[in-house]
Amino acid sequence: MLRRKRLDEISWEDFNRLSLEEKAPYLVQANGRPYHVLIAQQFNREQLDGLCDLATRIRRIAKSKEGMRFLSDLLCHKRAMLDFTQPSSRTFLSFYAACQILGIRPAEVRDPSISSEMKGESREDSVRTFSSYFDMIIMRTPLQGFVEKMVWELSNTDRPLPIINAGSGKDQHPTQALLDIYTLQRSFEKNGELANKHIVFCGDLARGRTVRSLSRLLTYYPNIRQTFAAPEHLKIGQDIIDDLAAHNVDFTVTTDFKSTIPTADAIYMTRIQDEWDKTAGESSHFNLMDFALTVDDMKQLPHTSVIMHPLPRRHEIDPAIDSDPRAVYWRQMRNGMWVRSALIATIFGRDQEITHYYMMNLK
Repeated sequence: MLRRKRLDEISWEDFNRLSLEEKAPYLVQANGRPYHVLIAQQFNREQLDGLCDLATRIRRIAKSKEGMRFLSDLLCHKRAMLDFTQPSSRTFLSFYAACQILGIRPAEVRDPSISSEMKGESREDSVRTFSSYFDMIIMRTPLQGFVEKMVWELSNTDRPLPIINAGSGKDQHPTQALLDIYTLQRSFEKNGELANKHIVFCGDLARGRTVRSLSRLLTYYPNIRQTFAAPEHLKIGQDIIDDLAAHNVDFTVTTDFKSTIPTADAIYMTRIQDEWDKTAGESSHFNLMDFALTVDDMKQLPHTSVIMHPLPRRHEIDPAIDSDPRAVYWRQMRNGMWVRSALIATIFGRDQEITHYYMMNLK
């Protein structure tokens, strides 16, 4: 268990200089539960297994009217602000639905142009305003490092509250990584645990924050081999390579995606994130089909393998593949609702009540 450290006992400059692993102990409660959710590095294997088990219990409890009544009463006294100033469909709706499952009353800001920021208010003051009205802030922003800064700032006020990073610039997307782990666990539960698997990441890996988070969490599982297939100018960052090497992970970096398909247990496709391009078309200097999955490619993929995608997609997966049982990206999307419900319930200390209800009524 991480030893708790307090954000109100460290300056922003000192906190900002810490490594990701060194920041992790500042993000937990005294009982070891997460408080803020900022980075993948704050979770260990025991916590991942606990969240996945809790997500399954919530999913099964929610199948009945009586179960939904139980869940919706757990946090009916709490309110959450969904501050999504970067476009999002799945992550926003997933968190919104997770709040509703637990009885939390959500509110939203998705367009800062209709807020006091149009009058010159800073983003920091806007978020400080939210903290006056709500018990949790779930934040998605195009500003790199902004969620981390607000985690520190609000922890140094007279009204600290949990903040969940739902995507911050090119940093991390930790809750996407949690639902990805849950999807992988569910996909392989009939054939043993998530171990001894070959995971292939394909696409825009230089700017794909989902890959940055998931690749780190996979280091907790034994004998996971990771392959990163991308055009040369969109390959995985050196910081990820250094981190995997430091953890003695078996990994490969390649520009030949097609050659990885026959040995892949899971293929994690990503789109080209050209919204980050500084000039039009700078990401498109390669053959898109070299990094796309086609119906013909599926003939090379083992029948026990799975295909994942954080969505939205463009051309990297042929829609004709959607009906293939190995395509789990729609399940993956729905899994996000359950994992985020489990995470929020854990932050607010309702996980044991859920487990007790499950054991008494469904086990």
